[in-house]
Amino acid sequence: MSGRVWYVAYGSNLASERFRCYLAGGRPDGAARHYTGCRDTAPAQAERAMTLPGGIYFAHTSLTWGGGMAFYDPRLPSRTAARAYLLTAGQFADVIAQEMRREVGEDLDLSEAAETGRQRLGPGRYETVIKVGESGGRPMFTFTAPHGAAQARLNAPSAPYLRMLGRGLREAHGWSAERTASYLLACPGAREGWSHSAVAGLLEGAGQRLG
Repeated sequence: MSGRVWYVAYGSNLASERFRCYLAGGRPDGAARHYTGCRDTAPAQAERAMTLPGGIYFAHTSLTWGGGMAFYDPRLPSRTAARAYLLTAGQFADVIAQEMRREVGEDLDLSEAAETGRQRLGPGRYETVIKVGESGGRPMFTFTAPHGAAQARLNAPSAPYLRMLGRGLREAHGWSAERTASYLLACPGAREGWSHSAVAGLLEGAGQRLG
């Protein structure tokens, strides 16, 4: 696949500063990892806020943030707040490679995902590509785990990860700390480690520092 595709982010890449580390390289605020960046370090050609049918859940353990990571499950009975970035097909391939801690530089044939709506690239946690729509004649893709929330080992997210999610939801959707806390705590995995007041307080404090 050549040309441009929409990458639809629903986790920490909702925050533009964090996502720029995938494109141009760098270490996001609060993360324990430095990203190499894409072969093409140009910024996204366009971006837009959107929502998806289905929900996110928190599971496994992130080596970058500690705590659970966000995964998209289109079968969950909710809506997912997302942010779409218009990238080259090569940039999208390099984003997936970095997510799975692989070397960048290998282009992907995503024709199966474009035609059927789903394509498993490998066994990794973010190597299942899902087509979530089209915009301007270009496919919109996200990636997630091969399984859904019901089969996952749920794990509550860490404070740095929640702050980054809160930053992205504020940027893309203009949500308050209270609304963001309600949204995140409705996701499977989050309630096991956090209360509404704790998440709202964490996000309000982050907003004061970042604003």
